[in-house]
Amino acid sequence: MIRICSSLANAGYKIMLVGRENSFSAPLCSQPFKQKRLRIFFEKGPAFYLEYNLRLFFYLLFKNCDCICAIDLDTILPVYFVSTLRNKKRIYDAHEYFSQLKEVITRPAIYKIWHTIEKAMVPRFALGYTVSNSISGEFTRLYGVKYDTIRNMPLQTSQTTSLARNKNIIYQGAVNEGRGFEYLIPAMENVNAVLMIYGDGNFMEQAREITDEHNLNDKIIFKGKLLPEDLDKITAEGYLGINLVENIGLNQYYSLANKFFDYVQHGVPQVTMDFPEYRSLNTQFEVAVLIADLQPSLISAALNKILNDAVLHETLKLNCKVAGTFWNWQNEEKKLIAFYKQIFG
Repeated sequence: MIRICSSLANAGYKIMLVGRENSFSAPLCSQPFKQKRLRIFFEKGPAFYLEYNLRLFFYLLFKNCDCICAIDLDTILPVYFVSTLRNKKRIYDAHEYFSQLKEVITRPAIYKIWHTIEKAMVPRFALGYTVSNSISGEFTRLYGVKYDTIRNMPLQTSQTTSLARNKNIIYQGAVNEGRGFEYLIPAMENVNAVLMIYGDGNFMEQAREITDEHNLNDKIIFKGKLLPEDLDKITAEGYLGINLVENIGLNQYYSLANKFFDYVQHGVPQVTMDFPEYRSLNTQFEVAVLIADLQPSLISAALNKILNDAVLHETLKLNCKVAGTFWNWQNEEKKLIAFYKQIFG
């Protein structure tokens, strides 16, 4: 969101990014756009979503604006009702295929709620964009909306080759359900390297427990969350990146994770999934070793393939350098600006 809002602000739009504040929120950093955090008493569960949507509704109801953009399905209701009451333009920015998240689709009652909201609301948002061609195609097939694809890529940097000092494996991003940790951690038993995990999320406690169960605390290091600028420096020092996705729900199968492009931009080869979006990109520039599923034996074999083959590692690394000149935010933001110019002229 910082990247999107900064690009729009730099293009001359007046932007207000609204989110929520919780007990562990880091202080806001200065940005070229306004920021507002809503303090929410409840931090999770149905009570959180109800309180957040109500607070967001009343906040938006009295804010001066020309257009309101809903970020993912959990903000779509207040945006729809406020935009309808105030006769304002509305946009849906689907960072995920929300109703197809693993933590949603594996819980029938929760899935029914979010799927109902999706079916009712998405057709009412004629304007929108999402993060992959596959998700855009599903929205067209199911709801008749034609959304642009604007992929969340990092800025192109002058440094696009890895500065790895050791053969460490790096994971960056949310430590959430569906990210393959219950398979990756056992796989590390057969990998002669250290896995550095930078991030936090709803699977962190389980990930630590699995690490303890397999006596892998010397091989798997949990480093916690970092600021984006600090994470960039750490990623540039990685030898090999990991980006795993469990094939449960179309959100996972059609995913195109930010970390895929972050690794590429820093010249870090990676192991990722043989899913449609990654397969298509890897056909353009071979920057990764793809695996068909999350069997620990397949994960360890793919990791060892890159770790033990210096020629392969160097080839993938050089391909990342070339791919980084195409897969970057400087190119992708042109589509974002063009999208909003179509709306506002």
